[in-house]
Amino acid sequence: MARAWDVPVHDPTRLRDARLAVEEAAAAAGLDEARTADAALVATELATNLLKHAEAGRLLLDVVPTPAPVEGGDQTRFVQIAALDHGPGIADVPAALGDGFTTARSLGAGLGTCRRVADTFAVHSEPGRGTVALAQVGPGTRDAAPADRRVRAGGVNLPFGGAEHSGDAWTCVRSGDRVTLMLADGLGHGPQAAHASTAAVEALRGSAHLPPAECLGRLDTALRGTRGAAVAVAQVDTASATLRFAGLGNASAWLWEDGAWHCLLSRPGIVGVHRPRTLTDQSRRWGGDRVLLLHSDGLPGRRTPPSAPDLLAADPAVMAAVTLRDSGSAARPPRDDTAVAVLSPAPQEGR
Repeated sequence: MARAWDVPVHDPTRLRDARLAVEEAAAAAGLDEARTADAALVATELATNLLKHAEAGRLLLDVVPTPAPVEGGDQTRFVQIAALDHGPGIADVPAALGDGFTTARSLGAGLGTCRRVADTFAVHSEPGRGTVALAQVGPGTRDAAPADRRVRAGGVNLPFGGAEHSGDAWTCVRSGDRVTLMLADGLGHGPQAAHASTAAVEALRGSAHLPPAECLGRLDTALRGTRGAAVAVAQVDTASATLRFAGLGNASAWLWEDGAWHCLLSRPGIVGVHRPRTLTDQSRRWGGDRVLLLHSDGLPGRRTPPSAPDLLAADPAVMAAVTLRDSGSAARPPRDDTAVAVLSPAPQEGR
């Protein structure tokens, strides 16, 4: 079962916790000593920034695969470090990414260092609402696995109550012209829920060539004997510019289309426990400004995702992190494991 790390950062003693967590994540990702040190540096810089500029926040650490790995193929794994806060925000993000920029009488090398060391690094900030900084650190071979450059995917995962394992999981797999994003929410939380969602992730790697409804049939067989899971499967066929979706249970799906969010409906059921005899795909056009967002029931089901233009165009993992951050607060903590995953068109060169 995959680990997930939630490190609240509210005083300097938590910097050590952040470093220990990222070292564990690096070991799980198979990073060597040099890249483990790089990941630890990024985590330390981001945690320090949370204290300096927002007074508090949290680090979410996860081990994520190469975006849209090939079906059945080997996956290059990255340590993903997301720093979330409700602080004052950054008025000028491009300036903050440059070396020497500081508002706290420091050397001003934090974000610039993170951008140089990480394989990918992105920041989204809104004055008065807070900041999300997200880095991925891999083995150092940036083209270690092929990615579909027409579609981007990313997500975040928050284990309930600081547990070692989240009962939620997400993944994205490419098979030919099809890119399939899946989110699974194992029933309840804890190790048994994580076992069910992990089984769904493993089963998808051999089923991504199938349409979503058929894919759910394969996953239903794979999850027999587990607690079962709510599962949402979205698939983009880049050749036909078509999005297909099918879901069972209370995993939510939202499609940004023509300037508004539209809910894609899932059927009642539990993958691995109870599946309807017939299940069909919903089809929509894909391309342009379309964005697909999946989330588990750790987020309020009736709350629509954010719709700021810069966020819709941001890295999918950043959008997922902002969505998760803005769904709760200290007065309204998450009620369960929470995963958010996003699929969006890749930016076109020259734009």
